[in-house]
Amino acid sequence: MELSASTLVLNPASQPHEEPKDENGAFVFDTNLLQKQEHMPKEFVWPSKDLVNTTQEELKEPLIDLDIMNKGDEEAIASAAELVRTACLKHGFFQVINHGIDPDLIHGAYHEFDSIFNLPISKKLSGRRKPGGVSGYSGAHADRYSSKLPWKETFSFLYNHQNNSESQIVDYFNSVLGEDFQHTGWVFQKYCEAMKELSLLIMELLAISLDVDRLDYRRFFQDGNSIMRCNYYPTCNNPSLTLGTGPHTDPTSVTILHQDQVGGLQVFADNKWLAVRPRPEALVINIGDTFMALSNGRYKSCLHRALVNTYRERRSLVYFVCPREDKTVRPPDNMLSKNEPRKYPDFTWSNLFEFTQKHYRADVATLQSFIQWHCSSNSSNF
Repeated sequence: MELSASTLVLNPASQPHEEPKDENGAFVFDTNLLQKQEHMPKEFVWPSKDLVNTTQEELKEPLIDLDIMNKGDEEAIASAAELVRTACLKHGFFQVINHGIDPDLIHGAYHEFDSIFNLPISKKLSGRRKPGGVSGYSGAHADRYSSKLPWKETFSFLYNHQNNSESQIVDYFNSVLGEDFQHTGWVFQKYCEAMKELSLLIMELLAISLDVDRLDYRRFFQDGNSIMRCNYYPTCNNPSLTLGTGPHTDPTSVTILHQDQVGGLQVFADNKWLAVRPRPEALVINIGDTFMALSNGRYKSCLHRALVNTYRERRSLVYFVCPREDKTVRPPDNMLSKNEPRKYPDFTWSNLFEFTQKHYRADVATLQSFIQWHCSSNSSNF
């Protein structure tokens, strides 16, 4: 049911700190109302341990020129792979330039991004994410959680690598937001197609860095079912009390992100939070839990968070690379030896995804918690 405007209006005279709710009493992330309140709603206040260390000291992550992959310069590729290996062993994070994604396509995606988040709250809620699903609109994840809410809105949708339809995302936008968003669908269709090709190139570089068959991971993800997400972080009156995204690792495999020039992304490395400098020409790459398992724990799933600020809204485009749901997640055979036993049991991406959607909120220990749950549920030994 679409919300009427009347269901979102507060009575500031009698209840100045009441939060906006829908007709079912559920919290609604309506920043037009929330930003008028003097005090931060309790749902958005994070524990002090998650808010510490907001220094702007920058992470010294490698900046990889991907053009070397297209040129086939094996010496340069080996050098880049070593930089990737060092970063992924330490914190699981690097950036890439000359990645082949048309800057006009990125700019166009941000333009369409704005058309989504500038919609009236009632229209956005009409396309809200269904319970247990991934696609659709979410305001502060209030549909799933009641505390430590992130100060952000998201709009997500799936992209099937093997779907022969050239309009799968166009069809989704038409069905959820209407024909007025057909052009938006076309732009994100092209964006996801480009991200898929880039993701396979990155998988090849990761395989080289791990000294396995350079096509192993490319083949594994060729028929994947990835997730595209638009993150919008509105301005916040009390940014010292909340977070745009709390400390977590991504349960997915590899994340490819473009952030605008506002800043706010931080990575935990050297036992402290370090800022990631926005680079308009670069894409952020971070390792997720599924790839950590595919590397037998060698590469570190990147622990990161996002800050918000009082004066500038922030936007990011995120492509989560995922395998096909029924693929068995296990390291390549030639990675394993008697000297390096298996660190994780076999599981499928659908197992881990279900865990994060129905049983566990992604945080700093998602993979370890999942493995315990998975083994106890299946009496699995490895």
